[in-house]
Amino acid sequence: MWIFQTAACLSFGIIAVQDIRDRMVTWVLFPLAGIFLALAHLQQTILPLFLISSATNILLVTAVLLLLWGYTRYIRKKAFLNTSFGLGDILFLYAFALGFPTLTFTVLFTAAMVFSLLAFVILQYFRKSETVPLAGFLGIFLIVLFLLQLIPPGISLYRI
Repeated sequence: MWIFQTAACLSFGIIAVQDIRDRMVTWVLFPLAGIFLALAHLQQTILPLFLISSATNILLVTAVLLLLWGYTRYIRKKAFLNTSFGLGDILFLYAFALGFPTLTFTVLFTAAMVFSLLAFVILQYFRKSETVPLAGFLGIFLIVLFLLQLIPPGISLYRI
C-alpha cells in the first residue's frame, strides 16, 4: 500500500507545484493519481466494497459539481469551466473520489476544502491571485495526510 501512496504523493507534489506556480497542470497526472489512490484503496478492502465506495464518492463529487455549476451559471451568471472552476480541479476531485471509503472521503473532502480556503486566504497576503489553485492545495493536503499516517500510532484511512 505504501508504494501506491508514495506514487500518489509524487503525483500530488507535481500537481501542487504546477498548479500553484503556473496555474496549469499536465493532464496525465490526474489519471495517475487516481490509479494510485484506487490501488491503495483496493488493497485495503474487497472489490465489491471498493466499487460501491468509489461509485458513491463519484456521485457525491458529481452532485457538488452540478450544484456549483448551477450556482455559477444561473446566480452568478458566469461561465463555469475555466472561469469559476478549472478542468484540473474537476479531474483531481474524481481521482480523489477513488481513494477512500465513502465515510472517510466525505470527512477528507470537507477538511480539504476548509484547508484550501485557509491556504488561499493566507497565500493572498504574499501573492495576490483571483483564482484558487484548488488541485494544488488538495494535493498538499493529501501529502500531509499520508505523512501523518506514518507517525505512530498512525491513523487508518481505510477502516470504516
